Amino acid sequence: FLVLLVSSRMAGLKVDFSMLLEPLGFAKILEWIIAIFALATCGGFQGETTLLVSCKGVVNKTVTAAFAYPFRLNTVEFSAPDPEGCAGTWTDVHLVGNFSSSAQFFVTLGALVFLYCIAALVVYIGYNHVYQQNNKFPLTDLSISVLATLLWLVSTFVWAKALAGIKMSTGANTIAGIEACKAPGTTCNFISVTSMGILNLSVVFGLLNAALWGGNVWLVYKDTKLHNQWNRISESP
Repeated sequence: FLVLLVSSRMAGLKVDFSMLLEPLGFAKILEWIIAIFALATCGGFQGETTLLVSCKGVVNKTVTAAFAYPFRLNTVEFSAPDPEGCAGTWTDVHLVGNFSSSAQFFVTLGALVFLYCIAALVVYIGYNHVYQQNNKFPLTDLSISVLATLLWLVSTFVWAKALAGIKMSTGANTIAGIEACKAPGTTCNFISVTSMGILNLSVVFGLLNAALWGGNVWLVYKDTKLHNQWNRISESP
């Protein structure tokens, strides 16, 4: 958008906020807002898993493992029950799994969409006359809208699968993979894990973004010569 705008030799800036009241501009505002929500709900999450441990010389001691975006759980370590590590029976204990690629894919897409929406709104508000007269703008917008729709679908499903893995790796099943909990005289009980409702919302926002961008494809298509050409063909005898 910005490259095309700079290279254009047509008239300069003409601010017109009425474009925001039209479907194309209003949809872009919604896409911008929902992208922020998707970013915030996934990238801003922080949580912890808590266990209750009893071992040699230690009774009912809580241990925690704090995790957050980008969810490299295999680098997250449970706090030791005591400084002596249960008389040497408690070794370093980490959560299982690395879900950073899926989370970062989802968040990076949200950040790129956020920036693109700003650039598109600048064009809609300040250079709408250029947008309407130069077919390169609608075609570029159409291509990006199609790509964004596909990427939101892919990234959301990938992130949803990763989220299921995160829940498994931080829930009650965590104890089964902790060797220190199998030591003689040691017992571990799962206490709690931070609610991941906000991460569930991030998946919802991802799907909503895909739906918005899918609808945006039709709105942008109507502003291209392709739509006009198809109308002429369909109306010809």
